[in-house]
Amino acid sequence: MADTIVEQKSTQAPPAPVRRKPRRNRARIFVPIALVIILAIGGGYLLWNYLSSYETTDDAQIDGHVNAISARISGHLIEVLVEDAQMVKAGDVLVKIDPSDYEVAVSQAQANLADAEASLQSARTDLPIVSTNTESTLQTARSSRSEDNAGVLAAERQFDAAQARLVTAQAEVSEAQANYKKAADDAARYKLLVDKDEISRQTYDQAEQTAAAAKATVEAKSAAVLEARHNAGAAEAAIQQAQAKIPQADASIQSAMTRPQQVSQSQSRLKSAAAKVAELQAQLDQAKLNLSYTTIVAPVSGVVGKKTAEIGQNVSPGEQLMAVVPLDDVWVTANFKETQLRKMMPGQKVKFSVDAYDHEYSGHVTGIGGASGSRYSLLPPENATGNYVKVVQRIPVRIDLDPNENKDHRLRPGMSVDPKVYTAQ
Repeated sequence: MADTIVEQKSTQAPPAPVRRKPRRNRARIFVPIALVIILAIGGGYLLWNYLSSYETTDDAQIDGHVNAISARISGHLIEVLVEDAQMVKAGDVLVKIDPSDYEVAVSQAQANLADAEASLQSARTDLPIVSTNTESTLQTARSSRSEDNAGVLAAERQFDAAQARLVTAQAEVSEAQANYKKAADDAARYKLLVDKDEISRQTYDQAEQTAAAAKATVEAKSAAVLEARHNAGAAEAAIQQAQAKIPQADASIQSAMTRPQQVSQSQSRLKSAAAKVAELQAQLDQAKLNLSYTTIVAPVSGVVGKKTAEIGQNVSPGEQLMAVVPLDDVWVTANFKETQLRKMMPGQKVKFSVDAYDHEYSGHVTGIGGASGSRYSLLPPENATGNYVKVVQRIPVRIDLDPNENKDHRLRPGMSVDPKVYTAQ
């Protein structure tokens, strides 16, 4: 029995491997757990690395230009050729204003300009004429002055000669009167002697003839004196007339000496006429511009919106009639938190989607705003009041689309955007 027990114990000695069996089970458990932990750490690292490779925000939207279409002149709308949401091309006619008043203004400006150009041409023609005339007048006045001086000298010589002839004639009259008196006295004495028959009748007749001849001589010489006096008076009048011409010639010379002033005055009139032409040309150009403003065209290609223009409406300068939104030039404005800008810089790749479409668009960062959005607000925050509470600010970032990303023009300003800016590049 004891041998049997010993034999049983000896047969039960090998249970040691049974105690090692739990160790292999624990290894089988720990290895997968370790692998899971390693994979979790690696995945977490990869996830963290991926999540830290980009920045995203939901405070972003499509942005673009909104071209306001307004009238530059006042008038009455006669045609409105577009409607809201209509696509237009640059240069397409949008609105027409009644051009009648502006066509009349152009015609009037053209007439005024033509009149001013005629005056300018006349002033240009007058300038050389005035210059030539004043020079000719000066030469003529100087020549006339010389002629008047010569005329005065000639008249004075004639006067002197007439005076000399008058003196001579007066002397001859005196001599003739003396001869006549002697002849008359002789004839009277001879008459007494002939009556007494103391001399012959023939001698008496000769004395009377001599007295008659002397009387005729006196009359002739008296006539010569009268003629000489007349000639002297005429010469004196000629002297006065010639002397009277001298001041006129001097005045003509003085007038002609003002040639530079007259030419300058003509030049001033020419400049004034030229300035008037330029002024009226500017008025004509303005009238033509105003006439062209009666047709309002689209400045860019885009979609019409916010239309208020209606036929029959009276508009005034600056009044907005509609807006045109160009769809070829849109971008994304994303407002990132200031803590997200550490690695952000222009040129980084961007992927974004819009709520309206199931499509991913690509772009790139163009620039980072110069101030936070709050600084651009109408009433910027004032932090010096003592009630300061730190708030994470947002900075606008401009994201431009890559080429052909919006060739279908589906992106419209104002759409919500979810951008991802890949900063780990």
